[in-house]
Amino acid sequence: MAPPRRKNIFRVTLPPPGTIYVRRGYNVVLAEEFAALKVKRAALVEDKIEAHSQGDLRENFGFKAAKDAIRAVDRKMDELDRFARRNTFIEVDPTTWLTKPTDFLQLGHVARIEKEDADPKRKHRFTFLLATYGETATDPESGIECLPHNSPLAAVLLGLAVGQPAQVNLPAGPAVLTVLSLRNPTQAELDRLLTAIRPPEIEDGE
Repeated sequence: MAPPRRKNIFRVTLPPPGTIYVRRGYNVVLAEEFAALKVKRAALVEDKIEAHSQGDLRENFGFKAAKDAIRAVDRKMDELDRFARRNTFIEVDPTTWLTKPTDFLQLGHVARIEKEDADPKRKHRFTFLLATYGETATDPESGIECLPHNSPLAAVLLGLAVGQPAQVNLPAGPAVLTVLSLRNPTQAELDRLLTAIRPPEIEDGE
């Protein structure tokens, strides 16, 4: 009889894999970030070797600092590798958003949204650009905010037509979301909203 399997109470539940829409060049940015981390790690290993040669490790703060820094870089590399392996990245060209049909809300549309809270009865209005992964900028001229397509709010809104309500349960309580208007962005708006592509933010801590 096989021994019972021990339950690993420290196992971290990974998020399910998904399809992520990104701008052209995102995969290159990911590769460059990983390469930069490898270079940083190699330099830290040299620092650790140098500190190790300086004597008693119990009071060698340089050795401990290098060791901790290597662990932090290793964690970041692991997370970045896991992020890249668990997701499918589809690169899109934002210039196609300028002429996209506006029958229903899609990636690249500018949408004016009304949120009506159930209790108390209050209405709020927002204008979003349904954007690619990681976009969080706000246009200071128009007030349009980027809403990443993979966010929980975008998941509810995508596919809705103008005037079509959708009931949602938000942390603050139930609400009804309605698309008030839908249009294509202008090139000037895209220029202000789509900033330089950056790799995903991954914390260095435990």
